[in-house]
Amino acid sequence: KEGAPSPTSSHAPLPPNIPHTPSPPLYSATPAATETMSKNPVYVCETSEGKFSVELFVDKMPYTASNWIDLAETGFYNGILFHRVIPGFMLQFGCPYTKTGGGRPGTGGPPGNTTFKNLGDGKEYKRASDGRVNDEFAAKISNEVGTLSMANTGRPNSGGSQFFINVKHNSFLDFFDDRTQSKHPVFGKVVDGMGVIEKIESLGSPGAGTPKKPIKMVSIKKA
Repeated sequence: KEGAPSPTSSHAPLPPNIPHTPSPPLYSATPAATETMSKNPVYVCETSEGKFSVELFVDKMPYTASNWIDLAETGFYNGILFHRVIPGFMLQFGCPYTKTGGGRPGTGGPPGNTTFKNLGDGKEYKRASDGRVNDEFAAKISNEVGTLSMANTGRPNSGGSQFFINVKHNSFLDFFDDRTQSKHPVFGKVVDGMGVIEKIESLGSPGAGTPKKPIKMVSIKKA
């Protein structure tokens, strides 16, 4: 609901409501192949509750979409659990600690200093030493029902592998909406299987959003 806590991901506890200010790029890009995507890719997400398909907005949000695609294709997301599911708000996913242990669910990210190819410009980009990636505010796409959006700590450039699926139009999370300090860029959307999304939503809980039972991502494969 309006004013609900923002989807977060962090590697250490951070104070809430930290102002989000512009920040220079943190990570370097090196020239690589120059081939680009002719159309947006679609991936099939198989979960313990069924399958749904997502389109990644490589055309409008190439950096963020490519980070997700790299994690999906390397198997990073396989076996990870949805750790925060709040009915009427969103489903949050992508913390490796839900699979491996070693930290509090919701605070993990991808391996540091790893690289991925930006399918928009063909360049290789490097994640930070703790796995963080840059914010990308290239396209004003609202956090509508069924969209995929980046989770972060509230600080600039603090996203990594965690994202959430909106089950309500959460426009107050848009980076171009000034009602709150939350800035969560949308980089994809569910294109098939919303019934599975609704089923996962039904397994959530108010408040902390602890699921009623484990909800696992079995695999993510290109359609």
